[in-house]
Amino acid sequence: MITRSGWGLAVASVLVYAAGAPFGYTQSAVLAAAGLAAVGAGALWTLRGARLEVRREVTPMKVTRGEPAVAILHVRNTGRWRHSGLVARDTCRDTTVTVDVPALARHTARTVSYRLPTRRRGPTPVGPLLLDRADPFGLARRSLAYGRTDLLLVRPRTVPLTPLHSGRRRHLDGLASRSAPAGASSFNGLREYVIGDELRHVHWRSTARTGVLMVKELTDVNLPDTVTVLDTRPSSYEGDDEFELAVDVVASAACAVTRDRFPVRVLTGEGEIAHATGGPGEDEDVLDRLATVNRSATAEPPLHALRRVRGGGALVLVSGSFTALADAAAVRRRFDQVVFVRVGDAGEGPVPRAAGVTVVEVGDLADLAASWPH
Repeated sequence: MITRSGWGLAVASVLVYAAGAPFGYTQSAVLAAAGLAAVGAGALWTLRGARLEVRREVTPMKVTRGEPAVAILHVRNTGRWRHSGLVARDTCRDTTVTVDVPALARHTARTVSYRLPTRRRGPTPVGPLLLDRADPFGLARRSLAYGRTDLLLVRPRTVPLTPLHSGRRRHLDGLASRSAPAGASSFNGLREYVIGDELRHVHWRSTARTGVLMVKELTDVNLPDTVTVLDTRPSSYEGDDEFELAVDVVASAACAVTRDRFPVRVLTGEGEIAHATGGPGEDEDVLDRLATVNRSATAEPPLHALRRVRGGGALVLVSGSFTALADAAAVRRRFDQVVFVRVGDAGEGPVPRAAGVTVVEVGDLADLAASWPH
C-alpha cells in the first residue's frame, strides 16, 4: 500500500513533469522519473515476502480496572534477509497501540512489550495484531495479520469491607460455613470420606451398604447471607463514571461476604447474575460476572427484583439516585439489616433518610471504606 508520503511524491513528480515538459526542460522529466521510480521501488520492497514467526501473550488475562495489563510480543525472523522498519499495531477495543519492533537479522528474535488500556470495565478483545512493514523511505507499507484475538477481562475495583451483621445466631462450636463438614449441626447429605474427616461423622449404614466409607456432610442453617442489588436503570445515573462506581461498590460488598465463605446473591434490574453459596474461590466468579454488567433501558426498578427473593439476612442496594431509597425502605422489615448506597457527587441539602435503612453516600471507593457500617 502506498503511504501518504508515497502518494505525495508521485503527485509532485507528475506536476514537475507537467510544468517543465512544455518548455523543453529535460531535468523535469528526469526528476519525475526518479520520483515515480522511488515510489515503485518502495512498493516492490514491501511486496517481498517476510518470513516471520509472531506470537503475542497477554498477561494477566483478568485484571482490575485501572491496573496494568501487558502484551508481550515475540517476533522471530526465519528468513534469509534482514528486516527493519517493522511496526506492530494492536487493537484493544477502540484503542490502537503502536510499538516499533527492532531490526531483525536473519535467524534472530526480538521481544517487545507494551501496556494495554484497562480504564474501561468489561470483556476487552485484544487484536488482531497487525505487523506493518515499510520501505526505508516510508513511501509504501504492507500490513499482515498474525495470531488470534485474545480476550482480556477487566473487572471492577474493590476495597476491603466487613460483612454486614444479619442478626442471626452463629454456632460457637465450629466454622459457620457450608464448606466446613464439622462446622454445624444440620444434615445436608452424604459424600465419600477424605483424609482429615472426623470419624464421628461416618455414616456406618451407608458405608456397609456401598462398601465405601461415607461421611455425613453438615451445614450451618444459620449462615448469615446477603443480597446485593445493583440499580441498572440508565435514568439513575448521570454518566459512566457514576455507574462504574456503583459496580465497584456492589463488587466490594459482595466480595466482603464471599471471602468470608458466606452466601451472597447479586441482583440487577434484569435478574440474578451471581449466587455464591459459601464455597472457596467464589469471589472470583462474582467479579467475573460483574465485569459484564451494563445499564439497560429494559431494567426493572430494584423493588421488583427484591419481591422475588427470600427475606432474611442483610440487604445492600446501590443506585445513583435517591429515588431508589424508597425501594429499600419498602422491604426493610424482610431483612435483618438494610444498607442503601447512593453513588455520585454529594448534592445540596440534607441526605434523605428512611426508618430502618442505613444510608451511605459515596463519591469514590475511599468514601465507601470510611463510611461502611461495622
